[in-house]
Amino acid sequence: MNKEQQEKAWEDFGTEHYDVVIIGGGSVGAGAALDAATRGLKVAVVETRDFAGGTSSRSSKMFHGGLRYLAMLDFKLVAESLRERELSMSTLAPHLVKPLKFVFPLTHRVWERPYMASGFMLYDLMGGAKTVPMQKHLTRKGTLKLAGGLKEDALVGGVRYFDTLVDDARHTMMVLRTAAHFGATIRPSTQVTGFEKDGSRVTGAHLVDTDTGRTTTIHGHVFVNATGIWNDELQNLAGVTGKFKVHTSKGVHIVVPKDVLEGEVAMTFVTEKSVLFVIPWGEYWIIGTTDTDWKLNLANPAATKEDIEYILDHVNAKVKRQIRPEDIVGVYSGLRPLLEGSSDSTTNLSRNHAVARVAPGMVSVAGGKYTTYRVIGKDAIDAAVQDVPKKVPESVTTQVPLLGADGYHALANKVPALAEELGLSRVQVEHLLGRYGSLMFEVLAEAKDKPELLKPVPGAEAYLLAEVAYAVTHEGAIHLDDVLSRRLRITMEYGHRGIECAQPVAELMAQYLDWDQARIDEEVRIFTEFTEAALAAEKELTDQAANSIAAKAPYARKNIDLTQDR
Repeated sequence: MNKEQQEKAWEDFGTEHYDVVIIGGGSVGAGAALDAATRGLKVAVVETRDFAGGTSSRSSKMFHGGLRYLAMLDFKLVAESLRERELSMSTLAPHLVKPLKFVFPLTHRVWERPYMASGFMLYDLMGGAKTVPMQKHLTRKGTLKLAGGLKEDALVGGVRYFDTLVDDARHTMMVLRTAAHFGATIRPSTQVTGFEKDGSRVTGAHLVDTDTGRTTTIHGHVFVNATGIWNDELQNLAGVTGKFKVHTSKGVHIVVPKDVLEGEVAMTFVTEKSVLFVIPWGEYWIIGTTDTDWKLNLANPAATKEDIEYILDHVNAKVKRQIRPEDIVGVYSGLRPLLEGSSDSTTNLSRNHAVARVAPGMVSVAGGKYTTYRVIGKDAIDAAVQDVPKKVPESVTTQVPLLGADGYHALANKVPALAEELGLSRVQVEHLLGRYGSLMFEVLAEAKDKPELLKPVPGAEAYLLAEVAYAVTHEGAIHLDDVLSRRLRITMEYGHRGIECAQPVAELMAQYLDWDQARIDEEVRIFTEFTEAALAAEKELTDQAANSIAAKAPYARKNIDLTQDR
């Protein structure tokens, strides 16, 4: 997915006829694309912004079984999530989905341990303890040995259990690339602005290139609305009445350096409004999330001072060393696409997914958890194939590892030798393996003729300049924010939020995208102003005040209106 391939995709969109056109390049669209492509269908994927540009890059970074849903008696969702977690960890994406040890601190002496024991036992029996160990109950001393940063008087014991860690944006990228490997045509910066119909049947979609403003029309047998939080807007655009609605809930996370909290394991706390996770993320901790109703700007949901204080107040009630606002190096905010329910609380709205044929030639899919992206994609294509006039095979995605999975375990066993062979440190090799798997050699290939690409990104030393080049040449990055926010995770891992990296990264991207100095300056300006707007919004107390700042921030893809509130 380099610049030339994206240009070819645009030409194809206007001339080819597809079996399935998928609208949305997040986790659900990616899952549907891979499912369709591996069934032998001719597939197109169009994404208005960047791949994983919304919800799918702003999660809690876990494939988890949904332990909290046991309390809601949603056993089907938990069992499904655990099956998918195990499949990704063991077969589909072992390079991206890694086991993660958790501690659940217990705070009540009599009833809580047997209550939680029964819940964790169900969790284990439903599939939570295959690749990873079963639950283990701990004394207070045993809990503090694993999580030394906890206050001694904040617990009476604990339960150790396992879930997984995943870089959501990188995972979505690998799913899309695997779909492309099997023939899908995929393009960012491509917005649907309207539909063509033959009677009630949807037959085409009008597209605009959100970078250049040019237009075309794509045709297909069936269109899959995989836009998540934009589901209702797209159905309105098609003039169809959906069979479900999407409610948006905002979840905010903060990122702090590893040294502010003693310990190596993840932790889970239950608050009155949400579940709070403290998750190790390289040299950082990710702490979140909130769960609040959101009816404002869908494209750029703003975190507020109140959101941040909520997280800090709840985590500081549990830890010895108080985490301060000045410790925070990153903040990100995403929206959950919840299926509309009758409850006033977003916590109780469904995390299950729904698929519906809303019109001949159009299927909508929404809801669900990131963990079940594969099942959601399969169900969407199962519904879509009734509009494809040929016999379509059953789904095979349980047997299709993602790109980079092949040979990963063998490579992980020879990290010292690889480091010596490649002239990198062991930490750098582990970093590359954990992000690209066996594709790491492809990432480094450009450095054979350009050894300067083996240098760290200025201002973000955990990343190599080769990763920036690779993001452009192989992963469809065409704007500075695409690289700093999603291909690399610099905006959430460094206190400068990427601003210190912006100039050198833009200058390197320019070599592959033919940018002149004016274009470099423009990309840096837009990224800087967008980031400064996010920082200013974080100082506001209310959603309305923060949104008024964030919604006015400049955006690199100019031919797109992302300012409207729901």
